[in-house]
This record gives sequence, C-alpha cells and structure tokens, in this order.
Amino acid sequence: MSPFDDVPDSGSTPSDPPPLTMEERAGVLDDLAELEVFRTLLEPTGIKGIVVDCPDCDEEHHVDWALMQANLRQLLEEGQTGRHEPPFDPDPDDYVSWDYASGYADGVTAMAEREEPGGSPGGRHARDE
Repeated sequence: MSPFDDVPDSGSTPSDPPPLTMEERAGVLDDLAELEVFRTLLEPTGIKGIVVDCPDCDEEHHVDWALMQANLRQLLEEGQTGRHEPPFDPDPDDYVSWDYASGYADGVTAMAEREEPGGSPGGRHARDE
C-alpha cells in the first residue's frame, strides 16, 4: 500500500492545466467573436491570419484564421492549446497582429457609423459590439 492509496483520484494529472475561470472563458469567447470579425474584414483583402509573438521560442508565429479559431476553441475545452505546425515559409505580409486587426475593425466601424444617417462622430472598439 502506498501513501497515495487513500487519496481520491480526481481524474487529472499534475501536468493538466487548471480549468479556466469564468472571466478567462468570457475573454476567450470574446476573442473568438473578435477573430470572426477580423477574418470577415481582412480575409477578402488577402490577409491569411494573425501573427503571434511566442514567449517560449521568442519568435513570431504566423497562424491562419482556421488554426487560430481551433486554438481558441481548444483553450476553451481543455484549458490549453496544443502545438501545431506553423505554415511553411509564410510571407509576413500576409499576417497582421491582433492589435492591427482590432484597429482595422475599429476604423471600419467608425467609417460605417459616419456614413449612417445620424451616425455619431466617435468610434468604438471591436470588443464593444
């Protein structure tokens, strides 16, 4: 008998990430909604996805729209994302940062509001929608 025999099995291992908090889940859901807006606006212009700075390898990763969406969904379901193959020899001009995509969406929203009758002169952030 080992000293761990009387410890109930939680079904997880020490390497399993803790579950996301409600606030973290809400943030990921917001990110998924924003990503869809970004893709809708930017994909027709030739942008293939998002560029992400990786703290593990200190390099930029070019992540296409579908893979970014899959990563966020996996984060919701499992509390972490797995490793994925980056695209082979991506053209950095085909990818934008999250901040750029957010600013672009804000600009499109502001222009649409100005063109509407009675539209307000102030802009909103993509997260405000």
